[in-house]
Amino acid sequence: MTFDHFIKRSLGAALLGAAVAGSVLAGDAPALIYSDTVAAADPRSAVLDEGFAACLGAAFDFTPYHGATLVKQGTELTAMQRGNLDMANLAIFDFYNQVPEASILGTAYLFRDVDHMRRVYDSDVLDGLVATMEEKTKIKILAWPYIGTRHVNIRGEKEIRTPADLAGIKLRMPGGEGWQFLGEALGANPTPLAFTEVYTALQTGAIDGQDNPLPTDKSMKFYEVTDQIVLTGHRMSNNVFAVSMSKWDSLTPEQQDKLQACSDQFENDMADFVLTQETELVSFFENEGLKVYEPDKAAFREHVLDVYKASKFSEDWPDGLLDRINAL
Repeated sequence: MTFDHFIKRSLGAALLGAAVAGSVLAGDAPALIYSDTVAAADPRSAVLDEGFAACLGAAFDFTPYHGATLVKQGTELTAMQRGNLDMANLAIFDFYNQVPEASILGTAYLFRDVDHMRRVYDSDVLDGLVATMEEKTKIKILAWPYIGTRHVNIRGEKEIRTPADLAGIKLRMPGGEGWQFLGEALGANPTPLAFTEVYTALQTGAIDGQDNPLPTDKSMKFYEVTDQIVLTGHRMSNNVFAVSMSKWDSLTPEQQDKLQACSDQFENDMADFVLTQETELVSFFENEGLKVYEPDKAAFREHVLDVYKASKFSEDWPDGLLDRINAL
């Protein structure tokens, strides 16, 4: 889906949302305060602002805050639990402290490819885990939007073929134990840093690299201050698109249906947009002078999974869930 096509479809959805709003609500539109770490200028924010918001129409008073301008990255879940935030696009790592068994969903190389990831989330394999996450955190999970496959993006000319080649590389990872462990499992020296500070840190050499999906590398212009993208493909990344359970319970059944339907559409729109971008960006980065190549992914996969299986994180994985995921 091209960005222009997406906007045209979104405008159509806006008209439809306005037309049906009267049948959805009998009173004032409930407020939905939303927070995201993605910058407002990022095209992915338009998928939310022009797509999801358009789908909601006048049925909800939806107010998004981008670029972690309302609450800091990693604190969204707590803000939702305290009643200070209604909705967020959470990272699975945000759940680790409260739902240790959810750590399986943050495991590198858990999914073989995007199709495998989609089959897992569309099946009933995760029903038990999702119920546990919702019960323990008091949030309602609405969708699992795909935001891209994460790759390593670094400064310098040293080729990265195996995890051993990342030894000593200061690789920015978001704060939090789960994120830091992921960087360590890849073989790097993980360095916690806020997302908004990554460009400057790369520019000054405070860090050697970062890991993000290709669309993020472009929108945040990380390609301007790095030299190569190593297509490790270590995580098929999706967020947890969620609303606080207190807000969800305050809605009428009709409002809940509307919010769920628009969340499903958002999940599909985001996947269409990100997948299209990913197919086009390798050439873009190469034209910008970056070296883009695939390392020994089998070596990475074997090493990383062995590290996870030997760690405390795997101790909390629900019995048999990894086998059921692999079987799909």
